[in-house]
Amino acid sequence: METYPFLILVLTSGVLTADQIGPNKETLIIKKEDETVTLSCSYDTSSNYVTLYWYRQYLNEEPQYLMWKEARSWSSTGNPSDPRFQSTTSQTSTELKINGVTLSDSALYYCALRVGAQ
Repeated sequence: METYPFLILVLTSGVLTADQIGPNKETLIIKKEDETVTLSCSYDTSSNYVTLYWYRQYLNEEPQYLMWKEARSWSSTGNPSDPRFQSTTSQTSTELKINGVTLSDSALYYCALRVGAQ
């Protein structure tokens, strides 16, 4: 009997004051090892100074920073903690792409929004 390990990723949202961010696709994702997964969040803010963050949290542990990406005003990207991670942003959304997922990627993932002064 052949068995395959599965990866379970859960995407949840972060919210700051009147500015909002949240998942815009399914929130439970199941993948096999070596596949690619894309996590996606939509955000709403009137600010032109937007920084989007991605975090991963393992069971019974603190969230771990993965990467950041500025949107709208700049196109800078913080160094990802793993070269398999890539982030893209638009005026209203952000995506985290994980190439070649492994069992160690099974975790809770958070997207977060930070806005600067107008």
